[in-house]
Amino acid sequence: MVKNTPLLSVKNLDVNFRTPEGIFHAVKDVSFDVKKGETVALVGESGSGKSVTALSIMQLLPYPMASHPKGEILFNGQDLVGANDATMRHIRGDQIGMIFQEPLTALNPLHTVERQIGEVLELHKGLDGKAKRNRIYELMDLVGLSNLKDRLNAYPHELSGGQRQRVMIAMALANDPDLLIADEPTTALDVTIQAQILELLNDLKTKLGMGLLLITHDLNVVEKMVDRVCVMKHGEIVEENTSKKLFAKPQHAYTKMLLAAQPKGQAVKANKKAEAILEVKDIKVYFSTKKNFFGKVTENLKAVDDVSATVHRGQTLGIVGESGSGKTTLALAMMKLLPAQGTIIFQGNDISNYSRKQMQPLREDMQIVFQDPFGSLSPRMSVAEIIGEGLKVHRKNLSAKDRDDIVVEALKEVHIAPETRHRYPHEFSGGQRQRISVARALALKPDVIVMDEPTSALDMSVQAEVVDLLRELQTNHALAYMFISHDLRVVRAVSHYILVMKNGVIVEEGETAQIFDKPKQDYTKKLMRAALDLKAS
Repeated sequence: MVKNTPLLSVKNLDVNFRTPEGIFHAVKDVSFDVKKGETVALVGESGSGKSVTALSIMQLLPYPMASHPKGEILFNGQDLVGANDATMRHIRGDQIGMIFQEPLTALNPLHTVERQIGEVLELHKGLDGKAKRNRIYELMDLVGLSNLKDRLNAYPHELSGGQRQRVMIAMALANDPDLLIADEPTTALDVTIQAQILELLNDLKTKLGMGLLLITHDLNVVEKMVDRVCVMKHGEIVEENTSKKLFAKPQHAYTKMLLAAQPKGQAVKANKKAEAILEVKDIKVYFSTKKNFFGKVTENLKAVDDVSATVHRGQTLGIVGESGSGKTTLALAMMKLLPAQGTIIFQGNDISNYSRKQMQPLREDMQIVFQDPFGSLSPRMSVAEIIGEGLKVHRKNLSAKDRDDIVVEALKEVHIAPETRHRYPHEFSGGQRQRISVARALALKPDVIVMDEPTSALDMSVQAEVVDLLRELQTNHALAYMFISHDLRVVRAVSHYILVMKNGVIVEEGETAQIFDKPKQDYTKKLMRAALDLKAS
């Protein structure tokens, strides 16, 4: 039952940041409530102030560089603005749980899955031994990670993006909090797991009377599960309404633009007889999971098992499947970034046994955009240095000015203001960081680019822009893409041919229209159904 007294009440909140250029007003006079058993969404494009508002509630901003000139954040009647460390330690993880946007950076790389989930239970519930292990098992079942119970000693880098996100969700739910703040909780998840997680969060909200504050740019998710919506732009709430009314009759022009923006259209027309740029035959990638006393491998995880694929000039090969299906592993093996058995042919040459030194000249022609933008961008380098690094390696004859001109042009192509190129990655939002990663790959004008979830961190409007940009570049330069994604709308909009992967093997492949309109395998049909259900209101 929803009570009248708000669980959380944010009143006239301001957030300022001190920067070398002066004071930046990130959040301006923001007010909203979250009641018990209610889901409220903060939506808007990257940089609109959504995550800054959420981090203010948990008092996790970089104080004193950040400040609150005015406003209150009342949780169960207690003002959290300026609360001391002891108070916040009691509230964080126990009364308020948080699912962070980028699990790879939020999880400790030196601790196992079991230790990280267990630590929350030890600190707030005093659990240890068998009781702690049993609760960890319950949480793993709860978030769809039953198959990882025998891998609790795994580290974050050994898990897929979706698996890492679910570990983060398990940690946030460990102590049955009164309020859960979910910052882009489904960004890294495939469509089937998205549906499971959204259903899980709704069930917990009902069962526990938990308040849920959802920060997202995915309006399909908002329409499916949210009671009230606050639309943010440039740090301000420009529209607030019930979900039903907002989607039926948006009032603000910005809200109307967000609702209208989504990837549309089909892949560019391509020459079906185009040459093969990258081809692999019978690729196998095995990871040892158990060794005997003498160090001999006794068990293997078959991440990719006997897979063949071809990428043609000017075409896009889409690779879809659930988290852990082997999509990214296959792409990395094709780019010779992972050791693999089998044959790899690039630009007509067999490079299967090329050394690292032999591969270096080819790297200019084969680029990659990684799934996690924050983890793939050096925090010690400016954006200009990050994008220009490849130019320094592969085009040593360029002058500093010529290099800077290319950096500026690459930033313009991905809709990042060129004058921000001297800033560092932490000064950008998650979506902006991903666009910087795309610019880095585009700067060298390669023949083939692996796109590993390149739009997962982007707003709907920017997703549409990036899809249009990729199609334009493909037309102008005959670029070949390998496009890995769980967002089937984006895959459909850019791909000519699709591989459907499950447990390291291809279960179905074919032209895009055939896979989407007439799938043959039950697994492919399940993926399509999940995607359609997510779009339903």
